[in-house]
Amino acid sequence: MNKSKIVMVAASAFLAASMGCRTGTEKKKDEFFTSGSREADQRATQRMVKDQQIESAGSTGAKPDGKEEGEKKRTLFERLGGEQGVAAIVDDFTARALEDPRVNWDRTGVKRGGFLRRDESTVLWKATPENVATLKKHLVQFIALATGGPPKYEGKDMTAAHAGMRISNPEFDAAIGDIKASLDKLQIPTKEQKELLAIIESTRPQIVTER
Repeated sequence: MNKSKIVMVAASAFLAASMGCRTGTEKKKDEFFTSGSREADQRATQRMVKDQQIESAGSTGAKPDGKEEGEKKRTLFERLGGEQGVAAIVDDFTARALEDPRVNWDRTGVKRGGFLRRDESTVLWKATPENVATLKKHLVQFIALATGGPPKYEGKDMTAAHAGMRISNPEFDAAIGDIKASLDKLQIPTKEQKELLAIIESTRPQIVTER
């Protein structure tokens, strides 16, 4: 995962658990990738998140002193309220997105088949209590890892998690909108919203395959 790397193994959910795939031959700075070692990916993910936060803080030109310095030292995970805060975001977002027909989370009407592929089986995700619980757990782990929290992610990497789902840009945009609505409802400060949404947006290349 990659504004972090498993941050994709960890894009998503904000959407491994959410929705993921990779495109292009040249890796960009904020793309997610995997080395094949989950532990190595997780360590690299946290390092990259920390580097990006330092770079972002430095770009403001502000001097690190007093309260401002303390704020910069806190990870986004901490500023979101830790595991409890992230879980609250995931709970609200999941309920919202599962009910949003624009997201089409259950992939109604989507088939796996494509150009030069004979597999025309339908893609269908059922919102059973077990599936929803697993989805939420992986989303919480993903966001925690991507924002500087505990380096633990038990879901598939983004590409594997979303393979064959044929997710489109409009569907991804709708999911981003649902996340934003959840952040607004929970009164997450603008600065933290922007940072989290940027991380989620960085997963688009791994998630969206229907452009």
